[in-house]
Amino acid sequence: MQSITAPTHVAIIMDGNGRWAKQRGLPRTEGHKAGTEAARAVVTRCRELGVKHLTLYTFSKENWARPKDEVRTLFDLLTTFLTREESSLKKQSIRLRVLGEIDDMPMAVRQTLKHVMRQTAKCEAMTLNLALNYSGRDEILRAARALVAKGTAPDAITEEAFAAELWTAGQPDPDLIIRTSGEMRLSNYLLFQCAYSEFYFTDIYWPDFTPDELDKALVELAGRRRRFGMTDEQLA
Repeated sequence: MQSITAPTHVAIIMDGNGRWAKQRGLPRTEGHKAGTEAARAVVTRCRELGVKHLTLYTFSKENWARPKDEVRTLFDLLTTFLTREESSLKKQSIRLRVLGEIDDMPMAVRQTLKHVMRQTAKCEAMTLNLALNYSGRDEILRAARALVAKGTAPDAITEEAFAAELWTAGQPDPDLIIRTSGEMRLSNYLLFQCAYSEFYFTDIYWPDFTPDELDKALVELAGRRRRFGMTDEQLA
């Protein structure tokens, strides 16, 4: 197998659960269940490869507009997943963090998230970010309001100062953003942080996105030349 160089931060838009289920004549909830298993396998593979930060787009603010039964199922699956995986996260030294407004989520979800975050707070091998009740635009507005509330002078509002107010404060920007299911848009995801991220789009629905598919994306990333605005001659 080809050697894989792990990027520092991988972010994934896990898309296509519903369409995966529809193809099989199953209810959408079965697609979400299959999606949690795909997530589990990808988290483990990232840890094996040495990825230091993995961010999964789990539930956007816009997702509240979905049918109530589906939203309830998504949160039930999340709670079950976290409860089941707590010991595995600790064993693999994976710290859980949340990007988004926890307080707006159901109490059982909040309690489970806070418990697992406490239990994994000292884990250092990898950080697993779940973007939950998340909006990239709201994150930017939230950061701007925080700087204003602090009385930050205009000339003191640097990229570094702004980034320190984001949900991802203290973490590097994503090297790679993966989106499954064939859609080619960001859907309000990590809008500030993605300025120089590489993108990888695949037609594969999320439940079928295996660790081997992840490896393909990372191999492609390794073959790209990231210039960050410079020329090839400058990077030589």
